Amino acid sequence: MATSSGKTSTPTPLASKRPLPKDPSSEVPSKKKSSAPPLSLSGHFVEGSIVRIAMENFLTYDICEVCPGPHLNMIIGANGTGKSSIVCAICLGLAGKPAFMGRADKVGFFVKRGCSKGMVEIELFRSSGNLVITREIDVAKNQSFWFINKKSTTQKVVEEQVAALNIQVGNLCQFLPQDKVGEFAKLSKIELLEATEKSIGPPEMHRYHCELKNFREKEKQLETSCKEKTEYLEKMVQRNERYKQDVERFYERKRHLDLIEMLEAKRPWVEYENVRQEYEEVKLARDRVKDEVRKLKDGQIPITRRIEEIEMQRHNLEAQIKAKATDIKETSQKCKQKQDVIEKKDKHIEELQQALTVKQNAELDRQRRISNTRKMIEDLQNELRTTENCVNLQPQIDDITNDLRRVQDEKESCESEIIDKLKERETLEKEKKSVNDQIVQFDNLMNQKEDKLRQRYRDTYDAVLWLRNNRDKFKQRVYEPIMLMINMKDNKNAKYIENHIPSNDLRAFVFESQEDMEVFLKEVRDNKKLRVNAVIAPRSSYADRAPSRSLNELKQYGFFSYLRELFDAPAPVMSYLCSQYHIHEVPVGTERTRERIERVIQETRLKQMYTAEEKYVVKTSVYSNKVISSNTSLKVAQFLTVTVDLEQRRHLEEHLKEINRKLHAVESGLIALREKNKHLEHKDNELRQRKKELLERKNKKRQLEQKISSKLGRYFVSFHGVWLGTQSSMGYY
Repeated sequence: MATSSGKTSTPTPLASKRPLPKDPSSEVPSKKKSSAPPLSLSGHFVEGSIVRIAMENFLTYDICEVCPGPHLNMIIGANGTGKSSIVCAICLGLAGKPAFMGRADKVGFFVKRGCSKGMVEIELFRSSGNLVITREIDVAKNQSFWFINKKSTTQKVVEEQVAALNIQVGNLCQFLPQDKVGEFAKLSKIELLEATEKSIGPPEMHRYHCELKNFREKEKQLETSCKEKTEYLEKMVQRNERYKQDVERFYERKRHLDLIEMLEAKRPWVEYENVRQEYEEVKLARDRVKDEVRKLKDGQIPITRRIEEIEMQRHNLEAQIKAKATDIKETSQKCKQKQDVIEKKDKHIEELQQALTVKQNAELDRQRRISNTRKMIEDLQNELRTTENCVNLQPQIDDITNDLRRVQDEKESCESEIIDKLKERETLEKEKKSVNDQIVQFDNLMNQKEDKLRQRYRDTYDAVLWLRNNRDKFKQRVYEPIMLMINMKDNKNAKYIENHIPSNDLRAFVFESQEDMEVFLKEVRDNKKLRVNAVIAPRSSYADRAPSRSLNELKQYGFFSYLRELFDAPAPVMSYLCSQYHIHEVPVGTERTRERIERVIQETRLKQMYTAEEKYVVKTSVYSNKVISSNTSLKVAQFLTVTVDLEQRRHLEEHLKEINRKLHAVESGLIALREKNKHLEHKDNELRQRKKELLERKNKKRQLEQKISSKLGRYFVSFHGVWLGTQSSMGYY
């Protein structure tokens, strides 16, 4: 820990660790009174030297007081003796930031565990009287209370007092904690110079240095500007020389244009003279033509008179034709009226002939019915004579009626089951259609991905077709190109995957065994001459390996996912990508990540990362141990924007198989029920036929007697010339 001079000092016996006393009230123990250094030694201290350091309930100490000499330069000691505690006390007591120590970001963490308050007091040498700075720390409120020479004050006043003594806790050349040694070693020469100026020089030295740098920067800018203007002047002179010939050509062209303009002004006069001469010639020709027209009109007068006479004759003939046409029209109307009367008479005669034919046919029909009725009466009388007396058939009819009722109940139950089965089949068919439609949609999306593969990599597409027809040649499963196996969970994240995985691997086939890959390459590359890529999945799976850092730790920087979680893929494909491209270790961030990218690079130590629109690669120099980062803009995704959830499609296919199985079961049930219903229908018909036969036997005699009576009545009515038919029949009276 560097401060001012050149000797070393170890803590006094007061600085040794003491056991933590029980303090139920958690109150800060009473402080020891500070005392100035002996007068004999005060002359050796310089302004701002540390005279005394007191600590209570601070880190490892209960109560500790250190009184260093005037030449304090470094604190050394064995491990565990409390060196870091004293250094932390110096930093915090002189208004330093807790984060500067690299231990904690809150001041309350420096209070000893189990205590509610802690205190650091530092006495600084000052010729006008020592300055005693006291900092009391409240753990519960995470606040500090400041005192200067036992009087309450603010942190700002303390910082001003410390700065007045040229004490710079944040300057590594003046105050160097153990944890900052590595950072100090990495300082460049320029940074060391500035820190040294701030540490040992007067306050205005660093300001002058900054102004000097600004002046040098302005001088460079002026030199650059002067050089640019000189070059610009030379270019203008050269351009002026080039334009000189152009100007001469311009003036020459202007002279020619003036001559053209003058000639253009004279051209209308020349054209006018030419047109005037043509006009005179045309005028003479017109006069000659007028004379010829007059002569022709004089010779045309006799012909005109003859035409007028013929026209008069035409008018007379047209008048005679109109009169004759009127007479012809009247005569035609009279002929038409006579013709209509004749047609009506012919129609009336035809109707009378049809009525006569109907009457004759009705009479013949009546005679035929009388004959048929007589024969039927004779047949019925013969049947009645041959019919035996009916036995008592009612018990048999009742039994058949009961059987018929039971069969009908079974039939209704069977038909109800058939209706239920039909409804179930209809529901399953609708569900089957819906699932088929979804599968077709998935196939359409897959076809889109394959079309993109065919358009960009035709050889790879042909190899996919060959693989689908020859899967039986391989012992283990072979996966199609990675771009077909990857399914993005969100299309907008496809750009990260396509920018991270090279196109050669995106179109590569994935194998689980070396033997299968050799067979494939021999057939496709050697025999078919197709340019394809192939890779082997790792023997041990990388797909489920956890990242080295939890995503929750990175969310504060705007990261929302690792690359692996952005898509789905078969386990061997995912394992290959994890082992080859570490997609389980590369986080994806947002615009918020880009805004604080320097902090992200320094604090996370990530090798690769993505923001909303950029990719960052971070490396550490082997020689200087410096962190080097590079960033590139993301290209637009081309292949992975179409998402096909193969797992969901597999579930749909399994669901379709289950629906087909249920449909088959329903169809089998329908066939059985229809057979049963057919059997019941047949049995029902048999019972009805038997019942009908018994009822016919029972009612046969009565029916025969009724038929004979009916036929006799109709016979006598017909015989006497009175026919009583249906309402639409014709009768005789």
